[in-house]
Amino acid sequence: MRSIKEVLRLRYEHHLSVRQIARSCRLPVSTVGDYLQRAARAQIPWPLPEELDEARLQERFLACPPTEPPAAPTPDKAVPDWVAVHEQLRRKGVTLQLLWQEYRQVHPEGYRYSRFCERYRAWAATLEPVLRQTHVPGEKLFVDWAGQTVPIHDPISGEVTQAHLFVAVLGASNRTYAEAFADEKLESWIAAHSHAYASFGGVARVTVPDNPKTGVQRPCRYEPLLHRTYQEMAQHYGTVIIPARIKKPRDKAKAEAGVLIAERQILAVLRDQRFFSVGALNEAIRPLLAKLNAQPFQKLEGSRDEWFERHERSQLLPLPTTPFEVATWSSAGVNIDYHAVVDHHYYSVPHTLIHERVDVRLSATTVELFHQGKRVALHPRSHVRGRHSTLEEHRPKAHQRYLEWTPGRIVQWAHTIGPDCARLVERILAERPHPEQGYRSCLGIIRLAKGVGNARLEAACRRALHHGTCSYQSVQSILQNHLDQQPVEPELPLPSPAHPNLRGSPYYS
Repeated sequence: MRSIKEVLRLRYEHHLSVRQIARSCRLPVSTVGDYLQRAARAQIPWPLPEELDEARLQERFLACPPTEPPAAPTPDKAVPDWVAVHEQLRRKGVTLQLLWQEYRQVHPEGYRYSRFCERYRAWAATLEPVLRQTHVPGEKLFVDWAGQTVPIHDPISGEVTQAHLFVAVLGASNRTYAEAFADEKLESWIAAHSHAYASFGGVARVTVPDNPKTGVQRPCRYEPLLHRTYQEMAQHYGTVIIPARIKKPRDKAKAEAGVLIAERQILAVLRDQRFFSVGALNEAIRPLLAKLNAQPFQKLEGSRDEWFERHERSQLLPLPTTPFEVATWSSAGVNIDYHAVVDHHYYSVPHTLIHERVDVRLSATTVELFHQGKRVALHPRSHVRGRHSTLEEHRPKAHQRYLEWTPGRIVQWAHTIGPDCARLVERILAERPHPEQGYRSCLGIIRLAKGVGNARLEAACRRALHHGTCSYQSVQSILQNHLDQQPVEPELPLPSPAHPNLRGSPYYS
């Protein structure tokens, strides 16, 4: 009873709130509220009269409940398990209508569909509040891959592969772009963005993707690490890439909704058709996409196309004069021949960069080499393996090698192995248009001696010279197959032995 008296004192003498009283008395807020309600219904005055001892006070409190108990639901209106309903809605393709139908199968006299939806939304409103985002025209473009794929049948082999649907949605107008690709690799990801920008006729200031590995190398809420090519594409188009937070689908709710609508109004319509190429699939997607964008909104006036033309097209950034060319980045070392190996081909750089590391940007048509962020060489891309692409301005004057590497020095080094190794090196250098193009092969041959010894390498060079296969690969193969330990076959034609039964060539002259 002391707690009850203290609650009443703080309430009526100090006019404290229920929460303040609860903190002061170290009681739950609900208990303080219960005490005050019971005191009000029992009409207990304050200050307490002297004749109202603790026993009578307790009796009056127990005789007056705080409120009427809540009415139990009518037996013919079974209340669904809203937690289970909420969890089921997270699954792909599950809707409230489907869950209501399953509910009515178990409870035929239960809620009708409208009441079922109303009760669920009222329950869901008690969960974490949702931020209602207001999108400025031309500000954001939301992009994502659809989870549903489309089978592609190879007409020759019968092999079935899966096509992946890319979806892009503008924030303000909900204008949607969709295109199928053979995979979700970096080239497809970049091409999808370029095609979407071209379709809209402009670029949004911010592009919001999920966190695909092709675009985001290291997801992070504060400082995500973008793929270098993806970042380069953003710079080309003047947009900014801001990935959504991990496991926060509301950050890209437009993309989630766009994917859902594309799956229902495009992929579901094409579900019974058989496609033999990704191009044929995209031909079928285009009219359905146009229909989707022209379709009137359910709760707003107009359509996606109308809102786009009226509000958003003029707010987009202009497209660059040329589309972005997809390129991949790597690094390579510069050898003493001032060439770097890129995709099995040798490209020259300025000779002062010998023994340095360079960054390589490889596109379908060009090869760019960078050193410390500065481009030092530009070559047309060549697909011929093992050949050289050399620019004259990269050569040093009078072909004097940096660090005093000369053909004579390499031949002299080969003489330390043996005369046949020196002959082989001289022949390789002589067969190249420029001797330095053979440096790499010669150094590779000489360094083989570290693993097999001078004697074996000398024998392998002798065999390579005999058969005319003067290359690093040939000498390495001879050593790997231990052919250097076998005698060298005599040259053809063999001389005829002396014998009385052999007439010889003079007989026929």
